[in-house]
Amino acid sequence: MPSRRCRLALALAAFAAPALILLLPALAAAAPIRLWHAYRDDEARALDAIVAAFEGEEVEVLAVPFDAYASKLQAAIPMGEGPDLFIDAHERLGDFRARHLVAPVGDALDPGGEAVFLGPALAAVRQGGEILGLPISQKCVALYMNTALVKEAPATLEDIAALAGSLPEGVYPLAYEASNAYAHMPILAAFGGAMLREDDQFGFVGPGPERSLELVRTLIEWRVVPEDANGALVTDLFNAGRAAFVISGPWFAGGLGEEARRRARVVPLPKVRETGLPMRPFLTVEAVMLSPQGARRAGARALARHLAGAAAAATRLEVARTPPVRSDVAVPAGDAFIAAFTEQAKAAIPMPTSPAMRSTWEPATRAIRKVLRGDAPPDVALSEAKRRFDDVRRPLPPPASPAPLLVALGALALLLALRWVRAARDAAPGTARWRSFRRSLKRSIGRSIPAYKYVAHAVVAIGVLVVIPLVIGAATSLFAGRGEDLRYVGLANFISILTARGGPLFASGSFYLVLAVTVLWTAVNLCLHVLLGVSLALLLHRPTLRLRALYRVLLIVPWAVPSYVTALSWKGMFHRQFGAVTGLIEAVNSALGTSIEPISWFSSFTTAFTANVTTNVWLGFPFMMVVTLGALTAVPEDVLEAAEVDGATRWQRLRKITLPLIKPVLAPAVTLGAIWTFNMFNVVFLVSGGDPDGTTDILVSEAYRWAFTREAQYGYAAAYSVLIFLLLTLATRDWRFRRRRTPVSAIPQGGAEAGSAPVPAAATEVA
Repeated sequence: MPSRRCRLALALAAFAAPALILLLPALAAAAPIRLWHAYRDDEARALDAIVAAFEGEEVEVLAVPFDAYASKLQAAIPMGEGPDLFIDAHERLGDFRARHLVAPVGDALDPGGEAVFLGPALAAVRQGGEILGLPISQKCVALYMNTALVKEAPATLEDIAALAGSLPEGVYPLAYEASNAYAHMPILAAFGGAMLREDDQFGFVGPGPERSLELVRTLIEWRVVPEDANGALVTDLFNAGRAAFVISGPWFAGGLGEEARRRARVVPLPKVRETGLPMRPFLTVEAVMLSPQGARRAGARALARHLAGAAAAATRLEVARTPPVRSDVAVPAGDAFIAAFTEQAKAAIPMPTSPAMRSTWEPATRAIRKVLRGDAPPDVALSEAKRRFDDVRRPLPPPASPAPLLVALGALALLLALRWVRAARDAAPGTARWRSFRRSLKRSIGRSIPAYKYVAHAVVAIGVLVVIPLVIGAATSLFAGRGEDLRYVGLANFISILTARGGPLFASGSFYLVLAVTVLWTAVNLCLHVLLGVSLALLLHRPTLRLRALYRVLLIVPWAVPSYVTALSWKGMFHRQFGAVTGLIEAVNSALGTSIEPISWFSSFTTAFTANVTTNVWLGFPFMMVVTLGALTAVPEDVLEAAEVDGATRWQRLRKITLPLIKPVLAPAVTLGAIWTFNMFNVVFLVSGGDPDGTTDILVSEAYRWAFTREAQYGYAAAYSVLIFLLLTLATRDWRFRRRRTPVSAIPQGGAEAGSAPVPAAATEVA
């Protein structure tokens, strides 16, 4: 019978349960409204001021890094842990809608409130007759003028090109990211082209797009536009007064100095004289979007209405200089900056919201780079880009029956059960063997309990952080699609990878070609890491070397600096026009009177691979140097002195004594370095970016592209990851097997006295 206290507790629980159920909606409503954004600087400060003016429920604001923004939304909202509303660009709406991450705004939009939004802002967030967001800002590129160099806005793009002969030496008439597909869109639109057709087919192909690329290539050849220009370079050129015009968006003004701001003026983009059509950029509309759980909260809808209201737009205009999207917000008279972007937005093309749009960027950018570097004519490059787009958009594999997998798992479970049955039969209860087994088991468990206490937390951490993700990743590789289209396909992803997706086995981007590049990348880097690391360690270990401590600190710095910082620094040094390497070449030309041409590092596989290897060697040799320095401290000095007395040369002492003694320490370091290099994503992705044409990509960067730039094909990317894991596992197991088969005579033997340092047999030979 339950005690009196237990009966009382049960009665209270029975009484409180209905009350708690009735209070759940109220408790949910009392939770703060969660708002996510990816703003920084002035835009973040403007948002904070707008939220502070909201008179309603408590709001919890979270700033998420832009690079991880979409992935965090995709992971958090389906689990009910995401935001109630979030701010993002409209072009992701197609993907968000397919994943059920966004809901219609409902009464967050006031009745009749559609008329206040300017231009195509509201149309950009409308899908299937439903409004899935409230526009709060719109952004597109326009034309920045350097009024210290030019006074009048150009009528055509050709008028800008005509300035090439009249500007001071070293000044470019126009600077923009010519090899970027987004930046190329205004010129493409002037030739009647599009990145994506209305039927979700690749639109960057045909006479118009080909002619647009020919025009840009001509501008680069005439030195109207700098080649291989990125955003940082364009900003530096304008700040230094070396660019008369720049094509960029409102964000460009944030990187300008005070003097550059004073001489900057913004005007709409000009026409292209050849076609008579204006340059029309992509329009990005930033909107407040409601998650499914947020759409059910009246407070979240009220906050969305507040964020998209006129007062909020006025705050963004004042604090962040963001062009408004509402007609009831007055632009200050004489504010040419806001007026120009507002005018340009009216002629801009809203970026398509289809998920297929994300698949256009990579093939389009690669085609642009190939044409601008002269590696292929426009028609060939664009045809290849279309094939790549179609390959990414190919239909998903048909669903497979899970029966073979279930049979395999059942067979494995049966084998384990049979093994346990056999063990139980061999040691039946009551037998002497069973009693002996129990005693030994009890003793071993008793002795191991203290050790279990020490390692329990590590076992849990490894299980949660390593084992479970590995199992989930392996399981993901058996599926294809996303959202409602997710289906079990068995080994179809692996078959597609290993058969090069039905194309030539060593075609560009195939698994086998990328694997060959990865193996070459690993071997070259590892050899240079060991060679430089061991050589420098031997040099720094010499007692007669002065300032050894200083040299050690300086040589460890490359390893201490974050790898992405180093990678971006080396990428800048390899720039053909403005890099430090080109500066050295020009200095040599001036000093010796030679005529060495600057190297276009990322236009061929050899030079791009060399740039990647150089960067990674700079990052990797300090690790081998530190490991070798530690191993050298254990080499007995008396053995080296004895060998020297017996007439051994320095090379013989190194080869017969030092290297054999440090080899056991170097072996695991080399293995670890090989694994790191095999998966060195940062250097490949940030330095060469896979250029030229993806030939320098390695397996891990190829897996990344399938996951994040090719319509989020996570199952296919997971299959790549499983293959990488299997390759590394087999390689390390083979190395361990070879180590076990090493003859005992080849292993350094110990000294005669107990505790003495091991002395290789080769030392006796030298003596």
